[in-house]
Amino acid sequence: MTPIRLFVNPKAGRGAALKALPHIRRALSAAGFEIDVVCSGKAGDIEAAIYAQSLRQPDEHTVIAGGDGTFHEAVNGLLRAGGSRLGLVPVGTGNDFAKSVGIAADPGKAAEALAERLVTGRTLGEFDAGTCNGRFFHNGAGIGLDARVARIAAGIRLPIGDLVYAWGILRCLIDGIATPSMTIRVDGDVIREGPATLTNLANGRWVGSRFLIAPDADPRDGMLDLVVADAVNRRRVMTLLPMLLQGRHVRAPEVSTSRVVALTVDCEAPVIAQLDGEVQMPSSRFDIRCLAKALHLL
Repeated sequence: MTPIRLFVNPKAGRGAALKALPHIRRALSAAGFEIDVVCSGKAGDIEAAIYAQSLRQPDEHTVIAGGDGTFHEAVNGLLRAGGSRLGLVPVGTGNDFAKSVGIAADPGKAAEALAERLVTGRTLGEFDAGTCNGRFFHNGAGIGLDARVARIAAGIRLPIGDLVYAWGILRCLIDGIATPSMTIRVDGDVIREGPATLTNLANGRWVGSRFLIAPDADPRDGMLDLVVADAVNRRRVMTLLPMLLQGRHVRAPEVSTSRVVALTVDCEAPVIAQLDGEVQMPSSRFDIRCLAKALHLL
């Protein structure tokens, strides 16, 4: 039997990963694979384990059962080790990247489709990733409002699914909209300077499960979609949110978009950022670059 190392984050989807594990194992085992399940105990476990495995057994099938945060760890472990091949079964809260690359939302169906591809030797193909200040990301990087929302959502333990992001936005509105001054440079040239509500570099199309942040983003095109929102007040944020659900915000006068391979963002003071929904340490400078075809999805 062909072995598969299945990495599981039992906390993903606020416990959904553990509930889905029997279905995932059954789908892979029925296709003739021997399953070795590795569960993480704390943040960083999956990144460290996949880094070590990728150095020791680079050709072994590796599958991740988790959400964007779990896959973020896996991608960082894999790419740090010089690897590229991973399978994904989405069982997280948002599963934003899985939607962008066409993986079924139902974990059982996703596992069955993955097993069929492995049996036939097909894969989903090659997809872009990105890097920001030395960390890798697969779905996107955000500076400003979306990072604040991600930080609030990460601290919510109520069983309300992807509504944690809506609650995070509400909290941000109550606390006040921060609009730090940002200078964005591409190839050394300043393309934008001034206060901004958010600056997002999208590889995938969605953030926060329901928000179509970059409706035209293509994780295969070798570029990142830059979405910048000017400084806006609470009332304008409320009117932009319904547009964001459908991707219509990109036509608003306060929002500008472009496609870039690399850029630098300098902020007047340290601010937090999020990579794939994972909050990063505050920084006043962000060096971001697209890594074309860095990931080969099984």
